[in-house]
Amino acid sequence: MRSALITGASAGLGAEFARQLAAEGADLVLVARSNARLEALAAELRAAHGVRVEVLVADLARTRDVERVAKRLRSEKRPISLLINNAGFGLPLHFADNDIDDEVRHLRVHVEASMRLMHAALSVMRGRGGRIINVASVAGFISRSTYSACKSWLIGFSRWANAEYAQDRVSVTAVCPGFTHTSFHERMGLAPGDEGVPDLMWLDARDVVREALRDAARGKAVSIPSLRYKAIVALTKVLPASLTAGVARRGRV
Repeated sequence: MRSALITGASAGLGAEFARQLAAEGADLVLVARSNARLEALAAELRAAHGVRVEVLVADLARTRDVERVAKRLRSEKRPISLLINNAGFGLPLHFADNDIDDEVRHLRVHVEASMRLMHAALSVMRGRGGRIINVASVAGFISRSTYSACKSWLIGFSRWANAEYAQDRVSVTAVCPGFTHTSFHERMGLAPGDEGVPDLMWLDARDVVREALRDAARGKAVSIPSLRYKAIVALTKVLPASLTAGVARRGRV
């Protein structure tokens, strides 16, 4: 890919996508809320790989900020060939106890912002070609509060869009990792080791991103990194929903 725009690029999977794409020579547009972290990552990538890196500070829970990012995606002067919708955050699983405004922001970032940015990217990519990666989750196959609902929407929409826009040379891939070592859970107030998740279930961010990029290049609609999580997703298709929902409630994430 010649150029990529990555949301949630200041840490975690977003930063790892940026590092692997820069190593392949792609120019980048990094989007996140933290200017300091974005500038530090941009400086690192420019020095290491000699690529062009733009920084775009935006809070994707705000409509005005989403529109600024969408405007960059629609630019014909420096077209984006790969959009990675990675921005997101988690909430406690007990929906009725959560602040409803937090839940609305959660929905806006995971679903509305991703949809708006996909719409903007497609307006330029159709006919020219391009790729879109939506970072979903294995949780999208299991009942696990509103986080699962948001990720399930991303998976379903990505499947449809991948088939719909294949004739325009645009692929859309939902990447569905399981528990991955990033700062995601720390931002929820859970120190490493306190998440209630067995060591066997953790993935390495570098492996997740490597497989995601490979599957997107192959035009796959859904990418599930690691054999263990492929097996788990296969089981969700045959086990009762009541059982999988009960298992999903275990742990603190």
